[in-house]
Formats: sequence, C-alpha cells, structure tokens
Amino acid sequence: MSSGDTSGHAIETLFLEERRYRPTPEFARQANAQPDIYETDFEEFWREEGSRRVTWFEPPTGVYEWELPYARWYLGGKLNVCYNCVDRHVEAGQGGKVAYYWEGEPEDDRRALTFAELQKEVVRFANGLKKLGVKKGTPVAIYMGMVPELPVAMLACTRLGAPHTVVSGG
Repeated sequence: MSSGDTSGHAIETLFLEERRYRPTPEFARQANAQPDIYETDFEEFWREEGSRRVTWFEPPTGVYEWELPYARWYLGGKLNVCYNCVDRHVEAGQGGKVAYYWEGEPEDDRRALTFAELQKEVVRFANGLKKLGVKKGTPVAIYMGMVPELPVAMLACTRLGAPHTVVSGG
C-alpha cells in the first residue's frame, strides 16, 4: 500500500486532516493577537507581555534562554502564581467579578466564585495547609474530584510555594 492510499485504514486518515475553519471577520477583530503581532520583534514582544500581564516580585533580567531542547523564560524573575491569578484582581477593584464558573451534576448544580470569594477560600485553605506543616517546597498531592474546591486547593499550594500534583478523584 502506498503512503497516499488510506483505503481501509480509517484511523490513519485522521492524520491527514487538512481542513481549515477561518473565523468570521467580526470574530477575528476581537482577538487579542492581530496580524501585526508578527511585525514586532520577538524578544521585545515577550518582554512587553511579561511586564504588562504579570506582576513580578522581582523583575526578570532576561526574556528567554534557548538551548535546544530546553527553554527558560523570564530569567531571574520571581512571582507567585496565586497572587497573579487572584490577589492582584482583588487589589485592582475586581473582587466582585466572577473568577470562574463551575457546573456539576445534576445539571442545576452550579456555582460562580468571584475573585474576592476565591481569595477568601484560598487563604483559608492555605492557612489549613500551614497548620499541617506545609510550607515552601513541601510536595503536596491533591486527591479530589472536579469540584469547585479543586482550584482552591491548587491555588493554596501555589500561594505557599508548595509543588503539587492533582490525582483525579473522578
């Protein structure tokens, strides 16, 4: 069978997908990245994005280091993911804005957490972890289903600097 002959091999034809679905012009106009993004200097673009979209406790001294197959980004910079995901939005007056929506089962089991509510829950959880002896560098495994408290637990670990893994309880 030649490499172009896919008769009788349905799974192999999936590797040949070449359809493209262009967005409507109206939809494309609202995108964060417009075609002129490719005219910007690569390093300057990421320096700007890193300073505009992330709050740093110590700003990076370099944008990236690329030694194949490894890449390091924002060299020397220090940040806290939890602060960037939650606290800075509350500090900016967005505490009442929805941080995330959750939908469970049955169908009417829904919740919306605002940034302020999320911050309160994350702080509570982080304090509970601290009482258990969790601190920066303490590995944590989270065994939970897909419930609203899962991101709370993950953010509490990042708040403390505790590396974590999630084991699906589902």
